[in-house]
Amino acid sequence: MEQQDMLRAIPKVDELLGMEPLQALAGQTPAPALREAVREELEALRRRILAGDTDHIPNREDLCAAVCRRAREASLPSLRGVVNGTGVTLHTNLGRACLSHRAVEAVVGVAGGYSTLEYDVDAGRRGSRHSHVEALLCAVTGAEGAMVVNNNAAAVLLILSALGKGGEVITSRGELVEIGGSFRVPDIMVQCGCALREVGTTNKTHLSDYERAITPETRALLKVHTSNYKIMGFTESVPLAELVALGRERGLPVIEDLGSGSLVDLEQFGIHGEPTVQQSVQAGVDIISFSGDKLLGGPQAGIIIGRKDYIETLKKHPLARALRVDKMTLAALRETLYAYTDPAMAVREIPTLAMLAVPEHVLREKAELLCRALADRGVTARTVPTQDQVGGGSVPTQLLPAWAVAIDPGRLTVDGLEAALRRRERPIIGRITHEQYLLDTRTLWESDFDYIAEAAAEVIG
Repeated sequence: MEQQDMLRAIPKVDELLGMEPLQALAGQTPAPALREAVREELEALRRRILAGDTDHIPNREDLCAAVCRRAREASLPSLRGVVNGTGVTLHTNLGRACLSHRAVEAVVGVAGGYSTLEYDVDAGRRGSRHSHVEALLCAVTGAEGAMVVNNNAAAVLLILSALGKGGEVITSRGELVEIGGSFRVPDIMVQCGCALREVGTTNKTHLSDYERAITPETRALLKVHTSNYKIMGFTESVPLAELVALGRERGLPVIEDLGSGSLVDLEQFGIHGEPTVQQSVQAGVDIISFSGDKLLGGPQAGIIIGRKDYIETLKKHPLARALRVDKMTLAALRETLYAYTDPAMAVREIPTLAMLAVPEHVLREKAELLCRALADRGVTARTVPTQDQVGGGSVPTQLLPAWAVAIDPGRLTVDGLEAALRRRERPIIGRITHEQYLLDTRTLWESDFDYIAEAAAEVIG
């Protein structure tokens, strides 16, 4: 068929929209979006004709099928679930902590209707959103008071704005952390109206450094847990108890940014050197902040605990309203914290802890199970030992023994296999190591094994 004849044979937009397959789709897709999908598909056909890439016009049924695929892809949200085969438990790019079933149910329970977010049922009047998690936070940490904001960066911002503005805040030079996204301790001090007073050296800070730095302008002593890096070798830092004693002696609050913030001792999982929130409370730290969606295993949140008088000051600060969390966050956080009332239940129910706690032999068994699922669909794969990171800026120097599945790409390249699985409607995210495409079993659900196997078989052919 001649080029001009093919161009004239391209159907009209309304002609395709009137066909049965698109009429059926019309009830599920907004009319403007469906019309745009038809227009884009016909325009793509026109470009292929002009470029000489085709010598025929597809039949109407094939064009409708192509439009349906295009409309379905266009309707996919950019924020959607993925299969995490990276082995990184707290993968920041993939949403960090997975919520427990209880937490998910709690979110669903309040998301679709009205709730008691700021209503006191017993009193029949307005209540406080702080009340939903404060008692639980105090119970599981031992703190006097607690509140929640939208992330730990916001928590640090609020604390320093409320307690340090107009004066100096003393911090060890070795703790001037940058957490990413341009959030740096020196810069946040400026935003909060504080003057940073650095003490010590990069690798060593002594109590005497703090003592000499205190002046009438000093408002607080700040300790920052270096959760996303480690200074090793010839080092020294001031124990919390000594810093707290100095703060008490000089009438200054001691603030600690714990970063990730764990409520269980991770030593039991072979993860060393990560402090617990309870240890900081027991040491007498006045104000402590940490994340909700890292080692805690809950939703994104900045958790602040400590002395009740300081907490009440923070609640009344103007920034508190700007940084507050919504009903869904509070619902998920409440159920996450409730699990910690029984540490054994927390390890069972909170996915983050369960992933970190799983024994190496179980990971190997999972890898063998996935290999069998792949083999049943004609895909060649083998189990390989590997090592995992915790992720989320937590315990950066430690790697956990693990097992992964290396998939033979067949006719594809390793890069091609990775891209094809990543572009699925529900993306499968693996990693390439030593020219092998790996799916790490620590972060995989066995319920996804059939989906993975079917997807791999389809893309490899």
